[in-house]
Amino acid sequence: MTAAPRRLESYLCGHWMAGQAEGQTLLDAATGAPVAMIDSTGLDFAGALDYGRRVAGPRLRAMSFHDRAGMLKALGLKLMEWKEEFYTESFRTGATRADGWIDIEGGIGTMLTFASKGRRELPNTRVLTDGEVEVLSKDGSFVAQHILSPLTGVAVHINAFNFPIWGMLEKIAPTLLAGVPCIVKPASQTAYLTELMVRRIVETGILPDGALQLICGSVGDLLDHVTGQDAVTFTGSAWTGRKLKSHKGIVENSVRFTMEADSLNASILGPDAGPGTPEFDLFVKEVAREMTAKAGQKCTAIRRVIAPRAHVQALVEALRDRLGKTLPGLPGDEATRMGALASLDQRDEVRARIRDLQADAEIVAGNPDDVRVASGDATQGAFLNPVLMYCDRPFTATAVHDVEAFGPVSTVMPYDDPAEAAELAAMGKGSLVSSVFTDDPKVAEEVVLALAPFHGRVMIGNRASAKTSTGHGSPLAPLVHGGPGRAGGGEEMGGIRGVKHYMQRTAVQGSPRLLSAVTGRWIEGAPVTHDIHPFRKSLAELKIGDQLVTAKREVTLEDVEHFAHFTGDTFYAHMDEAAAKANPFFDDRVAHGYLIASFAAGLFVEPNPGPVLANYGVDNLRFLTPVYFGDTLQVRLTCKEINPRANAEHGEVRWDCQVTNQNGAVVAQYDVLTMVAKNWPAA
Repeated sequence: MTAAPRRLESYLCGHWMAGQAEGQTLLDAATGAPVAMIDSTGLDFAGALDYGRRVAGPRLRAMSFHDRAGMLKALGLKLMEWKEEFYTESFRTGATRADGWIDIEGGIGTMLTFASKGRRELPNTRVLTDGEVEVLSKDGSFVAQHILSPLTGVAVHINAFNFPIWGMLEKIAPTLLAGVPCIVKPASQTAYLTELMVRRIVETGILPDGALQLICGSVGDLLDHVTGQDAVTFTGSAWTGRKLKSHKGIVENSVRFTMEADSLNASILGPDAGPGTPEFDLFVKEVAREMTAKAGQKCTAIRRVIAPRAHVQALVEALRDRLGKTLPGLPGDEATRMGALASLDQRDEVRARIRDLQADAEIVAGNPDDVRVASGDATQGAFLNPVLMYCDRPFTATAVHDVEAFGPVSTVMPYDDPAEAAELAAMGKGSLVSSVFTDDPKVAEEVVLALAPFHGRVMIGNRASAKTSTGHGSPLAPLVHGGPGRAGGGEEMGGIRGVKHYMQRTAVQGSPRLLSAVTGRWIEGAPVTHDIHPFRKSLAELKIGDQLVTAKREVTLEDVEHFAHFTGDTFYAHMDEAAAKANPFFDDRVAHGYLIASFAAGLFVEPNPGPVLANYGVDNLRFLTPVYFGDTLQVRLTCKEINPRANAEHGEVRWDCQVTNQNGAVVAQYDVLTMVAKNWPAA
């Protein structure tokens, strides 16, 4: 007997619950067998928003960035242990093992990347400083600092059907790292895979209660209850996105809204990349891969293939040959290289869009109405062979630049010079990604700069990066994912940039003492403490504002010449009096900047073993006033920022280092970075 389809549940207000109606039956994309029932009728969406704001929000905001990063790491590692369960369920979506890898391990990997970036790039605090301190008074008693703090609402993530796991994790990772709880609404067709992962996430107990909620089914009146402290993101069709963006609740409350919509991504074959070149072969491989991965159901897939007119025939023949060897089949079969579309309705949709494209283009490979499969039943499964089209007059065409067939469909179009290629790409009215395959630096420069205003990402492919490139269609956690115009005008990911989407930038004005208290970072003019050498203090003892003012040291001719010959830095400004005086910046020979930094270290370092374990860098080093023979240097070293590391016996300390001369002029300013033990002597 065939097992009855399971009833999907939503996870709201700390409980799993089903809708009150029977709902929609979801079918296996490859076999047509019932998988699940989905419905959200009667669920309390206003209560879910309130629960997230009231229960989860305060708990997340009480954690530091490092605490939240550690939480994401623990969760990602645990989910990776269960990946085979997710792969098995993923086959029902029509995805092959390779497709599932993008969704499952790609999604978990994105979460782990944000966890790593949070620990490495963010301070162990609850607030971020943004930019430098702005001095607003002559005496420095009134200053300003921009800060970023978490929104106190909930981020609502409405996702597409093609990546039920990656689509969720790439959004919730930066949101949770920012300290904002989430409500995820997956597209119904593949929601059973999202629901499975959320069940496993809840079972771990790693996230605070209410930090992640799930809606399986319609969002109902959810958007009626959003406020200006909430955020809404959407991935899907432009029509649905515009409808959501204009929702009364979003408009009237100025709710942050991020959209990733339709995208007619283009890939350009450079004029130098003709048949026989490595770039031509790479281009053919990339276009075919982007047409067949996830059966072409990727928001970053190549929809328009732009090639030099002289190479079009060879390109079409090469693609026809390669695509003809890729037959769709059952996703679970090891030999299958392309799976099914998400549903039979989706296949009907793609066929309809192909008919629209035929107003401008002809089919040169594949037949959308004659499905040939390697395995499975072409009548029960949502299979479709790759379809390659050709538009000979792309500048007078409209459909090829307006219609997206969200499946294994691409259109080849010719150009006569690189400027035309970029112009054709721009006719897509804004896309997530474009790529250009060339080994010519001039072509790369001309085309990339012309593409950039119309795309969120541009990839250059050539022989040098062939083995390491992640490819045209791979959004990466450190890079922005989004695009202007037709693509929705939004941005996701982009490393820490994506975290800041869920934070409010605020300019805080006041005295240095109070601003330092707000930011947890010492500001010029804030109180300082002089007692024992601060390098003798462990993290348990060290305080922001602990300061050392050193003894003085004279810089001599002998110092400069010894340093020059010892290091090999015999630049004329240090060694040639006449040449130095001819320099508009100097009155005479000057000391090396790095000699100044070295002397400064000699003045402030405490040489005995102690809690300072290592000096690991210098930030923002600037030499501001020339140092001449006979000048006297003195250092003021102030504890600026303390970042204890989680699960470690040390932390990072940032020191404000200011070097002055005998006249009080600042000759060098920089931050010194050290590793300091949490306790000393070590336990």
